[in-house]
Amino acid sequence: MNIHGATALVTGASRGIGRHLAAQLVERGAKVYATARRPESIDLDGVEVLALDIADPAAVAAAARAADDVDLLVNNAGIPGGTLLGDLEAVRAVLDVNFWGTLSMARAFAPVLAANGGGAMVNIASSASWFVFPGSSAYAVSKAAVWSMGNALRQELAGQGTSVVSVHLGAADTDMVKGLDVPKTAPADVARLALDGVQTDAFEVVVDEFTAMVKASLSKDPRDFDKQFQQFLNA
Repeated sequence: MNIHGATALVTGASRGIGRHLAAQLVERGAKVYATARRPESIDLDGVEVLALDIADPAAVAAAARAADDVDLLVNNAGIPGGTLLGDLEAVRAVLDVNFWGTLSMARAFAPVLAANGGGAMVNIASSASWFVFPGSSAYAVSKAAVWSMGNALRQELAGQGTSVVSVHLGAADTDMVKGLDVPKTAPADVARLALDGVQTDAFEVVVDEFTAMVKASLSKDPRDFDKQFQQFLNA
């Protein structure tokens, strides 16, 4: 898909990867709707700001009506989460945003994309789609669901000409992981690689070496990955 001249909507655009996605879309010649739960927190030039909480079905429906010219949907909004055996309401909250919220956006904007020629959808997933970082199993479950959702939507939206790109990364240098002492990718680099994937009609974008290692491990004995991961943590 050619981004120049496209009309994009980015969720979670007030900071981190989402902010860089919105800014780089403007630089590449797209019209951009930048959305956030607190729209006043968006400080980007050249964007149209919309209030949007993707966990609120009414807000999602309103965004689809307001941005009915979108042909590139970027599902970036997400929240971290703890363990499956921890607070159950916290687990539900992670799934409400990361899975149900992303699915709500896909469902609301699928007919919008169809009406505007098909376009593309980008889902920001994670290396955690394929493994569990200690203490964040709820987040991993939600991102595994986002990965599977992308594969399913790619099939279900093919008939209307909509491509679906899943973006997977390890830790990006954002507020979400500021307390982790691990190698981190600059969010600007994540945004650039994701948008390059849109331009080349990629099915999947694997951002960093760690994520590539995680994905490669899926065809092997899981115990081998556990050993590699422990070495990574202890490095």
